[in-house]
Amino acid sequence: MFVLGLTGSIGMGKSATAAMFRARGVPVHDADAAVHALYGAEGVAPVEAAFPGVAADGRIDRGKLGARVLGNDAAMKRLEAIVHPLVAGRRDRFLDQARVSRAPLAVLDIPLLFETGGEALCDAVLVVSAAPEIQRARVLARPGMTEERFNLIHVKQLPDVQKRRRAHFVVDTGRGFDAAERQVDDILKCLAGRPGRR
Repeated sequence: MFVLGLTGSIGMGKSATAAMFRARGVPVHDADAAVHALYGAEGVAPVEAAFPGVAADGRIDRGKLGARVLGNDAAMKRLEAIVHPLVAGRRDRFLDQARVSRAPLAVLDIPLLFETGGEALCDAVLVVSAAPEIQRARVLARPGMTEERFNLIHVKQLPDVQKRRRAHFVVDTGRGFDAAERQVDDILKCLAGRPGRR
């Protein structure tokens, strides 16, 4: 099975690109969705223990948690030490299931792929990209997003130019999603029948 890492900075269109693979029958593991699920399951107790007051009604309140960790490196490291191993467990179960179902290709959608060394798990990496002004406009259009919050998130991510340099494939969503879909189809053709190392 060939494992393709999919990554991209905030606002680049990564989730939409992952959905294009999913729509074409490719199994996709969404690391953000895994974190979200953890905050209503096995992640609740350890996160609440580390950050008292962030749980409500059996779930982690992401707004409260974000207020405690964004811009605080020590708090973020503490949270990552709890969450990353739990997400890794879900990712490994996903890959096992994809192998059992004999999927020729599986996608790992991981926002901080390069930042966390996740590319070591992959046979190739796809970076989703767009021009900086498009990225900024998309992010600031999100509900509750501010310039300050965007900058706090942005500074934690490897610059787009560096990601593109390290990628095997780049999908440019700045030219519209029809063009992005054609790029995804080209990548699938390129990977068809290619054996993975995993």
